[in-house]
Amino acid sequence: MTRHCRQAARVFVYRAGVFTPDVRFEGFTAEDWQRFLHLWKPRASTDREPDRPHGGLFVIHNASRLCKVLHTERGRLEHLRSWPLPLAELAQHHHASWVVSAHTGALNELMDRFGARTRRSDDFIAQALTLVSIVRDMLAEGAIDGWPRRLRGVPAPSDAMVRRALDAICPENRAILLGMFEMGEVWTAFVARRRDGAFDLLAGPDELRPAMGLLSGDWRRDYLHLARVVEERYAPLGLGCFAEVDTFRALQVDPRPGAWGRAVVLRDIILSPMPAAIGLALGVDGAKFAFDSLRSLTHRMSAFGYLEPALRGMRERLGAAAGDKDVGRVLGFDPLAVLRALLRR
Repeated sequence: MTRHCRQAARVFVYRAGVFTPDVRFEGFTAEDWQRFLHLWKPRASTDREPDRPHGGLFVIHNASRLCKVLHTERGRLEHLRSWPLPLAELAQHHHASWVVSAHTGALNELMDRFGARTRRSDDFIAQALTLVSIVRDMLAEGAIDGWPRRLRGVPAPSDAMVRRALDAICPENRAILLGMFEMGEVWTAFVARRRDGAFDLLAGPDELRPAMGLLSGDWRRDYLHLARVVEERYAPLGLGCFAEVDTFRALQVDPRPGAWGRAVVLRDIILSPMPAAIGLALGVDGAKFAFDSLRSLTHRMSAFGYLEPALRGMRERLGAAAGDKDVGRVLGFDPLAVLRALLRR
């Protein structure tokens, strides 16, 4: 890498605001990094769900006809059907799971608005929120459209909201650790350390495995050794998340209320330490799911109808107990409701 390229990369990282200018990236082999990326693609395997639509469509049109249809997996497609037509129908025709459509010139308009509203002093968070705001405006105008609208009704996050959520999950001079296990071994791991309001270290498992010592083969015990090594080498943990790979992937596509809370209770996934905001969100989500299920049962069974007022009172007290510490009050929306919306089939 040339000196100018290195300097440009450092300026970008500094402007990003999420990372420090001297951010370190270490501890990843090629296999560890590929595993980490693959961890966030639980739906990528066509062997697991061969009949389910895969990939998405980008559609460019001029209101009266289609100009281009691009599939993320199959490339450019020929489309002979009439336009306009519902995006859901277009997705079904091309066996896609999502569609984004735009008028010709809409992308240029988006970038023009972004350039006009962005300031040199804006960091990555501010720029990302500006872009989100512009996209929402253009969705309302009809210049851009998408299907499915999973986040319809969710308020746009503010700069203070994003930074407050980051502070709640990973305070200053703390680290976040994600540890995934398979067959009693560390499959992959990811460490991010926060200092001076930004992350100055991104580390993988390659240098952590040897320092863990002899493992028992039971990840519910061995995660303690992984957490210990990270704290000794990098920083105390603000959040630690540990699980077997298959369990973690299954939870990513499980939209049921209380699924994550149940997994934590059964120790299918271990959060240690668990920030108060996350613990409250998991607890309230799981408790509401339990109350809703019991209320549905008692409503169908008239003999237990007298329990309905009591259940209603219990749920109201549950909401009141959360008070100002409710993560929804902190963030301005229910994060688990958003997660379920994103995972909805």
